[in-house]
Amino acid sequence: MSSIRQEKISSLLKRELALIFQQESQNLLGGMFTTVTIVRVTSDLGVAKIYLSFMAVSDKKEALAKVNAVNWKIRKILGSRVGKQLRKIPELSFFIDDSLDYFEEIDQLLKD
Repeated sequence: MSSIRQEKISSLLKRELALIFQQESQNLLGGMFTTVTIVRVTSDLGVAKIYLSFMAVSDKKEALAKVNAVNWKIRKILGSRVGKQLRKIPELSFFIDDSLDYFEEIDQLLKD
């Protein structure tokens, strides 16, 4: 059960991270199309778990490794954007969101 504060910060981080991935994708990730699907913040607001979806990428684990390699740059850009609203910028932990793959698998099974 998350508090209202956690929900507000999750929403803020999701919106800003989506803009960062949209605007800075060419510089940070070589133009890889990345979507932020879910952001969950811990109760102490110290860690944010970010679930990403990658489109038109053959190896999603390699794409996640690229994102983790520039984690500090993403956090720095995020800090410059939301620094006035948050006292401390949470540590960012990125994960692959495979719910779309799961949906496609179920859809394919239902068609057969």
